Amino acid sequence: MPNYIRSKTPGATWFFTVNLLQRQGNDLLVRHIDRLRQCVAEEKARRPFQILAWVVLPEHMHWLWRLPADDADFSTRRRRIKTAFSKGLPATEYRSPVRLAKGERGIWQRRFWEHQIRDQEDLARHMDYIHFNPVKHGWCAAPANWPHSSFLQHVEKRHYTRNWAAGGDIDMAYDD
Repeated sequence: MPNYIRSKTPGATWFFTVNLLQRQGNDLLVRHIDRLRQCVAEEKARRPFQILAWVVLPEHMHWLWRLPADDADFSTRRRRIKTAFSKGLPATEYRSPVRLAKGERGIWQRRFWEHQIRDQEDLARHMDYIHFNPVKHGWCAAPANWPHSSFLQHVEKRHYTRNWAAGGDIDMAYDD
């Protein structure tokens, strides 16, 4: 298996996809959305970063983060959020012997998808992807109807109209 080397660009903007280990029929993230938001706020207070966009679906989430100009360590932030979230939940999930040996809960997939944003067009495409994701997965008919998203904040800033992509499809460059 090749060794994957993550980019380390201080001040960069990043797109992430983070999944629960058991995705089928799992609503853990939205069921404990307040806990998740608290963990994110605590990590932002410890090690600042900006969330440009965020959507939380029942079993996975997407983020767009911008790191401080002198910082490239998104991985530690993401790991600490996931760990804090997991520690606050009752231990009800199955844990394999490997996960037990490593002290892992078995809530999250070990790996995550990240992409460094290259330019404004790339940023806009990923912002659209994040906000359209609940519609794509059939959780709502319009991005404005999904309560666990930054979409309405962007409507207030006039980045989107409230009825953007309502009931329709948009050209998406990526699938999850």
